[in-house]
Amino acid sequence: MPFIFWFTVLFVSYTYIFYPMLLYLLAVLRPKPIRKESPVIWPAVSVVIAAKDEEQRIGSRLENLLQQKYPGTLEVIVVSDGSTDHTVDIARSSEPKFQSRGWDLNVLEYGPSKGKPFALNLGVSKAKGQLIVFADSRQKFDPNAIRELVENFSDKEIGAVSGELLFVESYDSQIETAMGAYWKYEKMVRKLESKTGSVTGATGAIYAIRSELYKPIPEETLLDDVLIPLNIIQQGYRVIFDSTARAFDVVSKDVESEWKRKVRTLAGNWQLISIAPYLFNPFTNKQWWRLMSHKIFRLLVPFCLPLLLVSSIFSPGLFYKACAFPQAIFYASVVMAWKYPQLQQISLVKLCYFFFMLNMAAVAGFFYWITGRTEKIWG
Repeated sequence: MPFIFWFTVLFVSYTYIFYPMLLYLLAVLRPKPIRKESPVIWPAVSVVIAAKDEEQRIGSRLENLLQQKYPGTLEVIVVSDGSTDHTVDIARSSEPKFQSRGWDLNVLEYGPSKGKPFALNLGVSKAKGQLIVFADSRQKFDPNAIRELVENFSDKEIGAVSGELLFVESYDSQIETAMGAYWKYEKMVRKLESKTGSVTGATGAIYAIRSELYKPIPEETLLDDVLIPLNIIQQGYRVIFDSTARAFDVVSKDVESEWKRKVRTLAGNWQLISIAPYLFNPFTNKQWWRLMSHKIFRLLVPFCLPLLLVSSIFSPGLFYKACAFPQAIFYASVVMAWKYPQLQQISLVKLCYFFFMLNMAAVAGFFYWITGRTEKIWG
């Protein structure tokens, strides 16, 4: 029991504390700078948006892209994945506005739905740009977002660039504080990874790649924004994080809404094991250490937490019993927050509840993956 106790303590501590600390030391001792500058000739850019039943948002999304202050040629490709509403009609109504700017808007449609990966593969195959920018229908770009992304490709070692997703203030969100704390932590890790080499995945709402580096992804893929960048790293290029290329989104309203999103994301991390096993070979994947530390170990933490509690209770000695006390308080606060939602107004209780639910989402994601139900999730 003492061995289990110390193993789980070290494992959880490494995942959330020691891994970022090691990245920080690398950033100080062996930083890898990025030669970002405005190119003499701005490359042609293709923005690919996979959309399914987005009639409420696609119009404003295209209007937002029209506000981009990009000096070069721009085309937008909207791929409708079996939409049954007016997504296609609304998108095509924006064609004259793009033509007036000298840009192109290409709307592709097919039915029935074949999933987001199929839509992305199709969109990229039709893209004419030297660079591909991936975007979603929901978020909005800062007017300089694409320009900021593109300037990084002046560095020949850069194969992909992830932008930063910022959450705007939402008065009806019950988890804004907890989500904000989690996202700040996540962005800190990504920035450190970028400063020392490559990030493990990109921000799906805003990232760009060199078009010739794109490899079609399996149609069952859940996390295109992880698999596509990792495939680019496999080809010998860096994937970096640039906080000046910004997209904006609204925080989920409650834990239940965030739960659905996290289950999909974490199921996608589990899925990488089966659809991209080559990524887990430490001898061929230069990103192996970061992939395991950032993505996979977090999936295992929820399985360690109950072992930590049990080993604390049954290990001999007062020290271990004392360690069980704060864990008991943690689980009690989670149960109380679930039974009495008004207690979630207390910041510390809300953070405990949010952390617990994120870990349970990893467990749910595991069962989605292991039972073969991941193909039913569209994102």
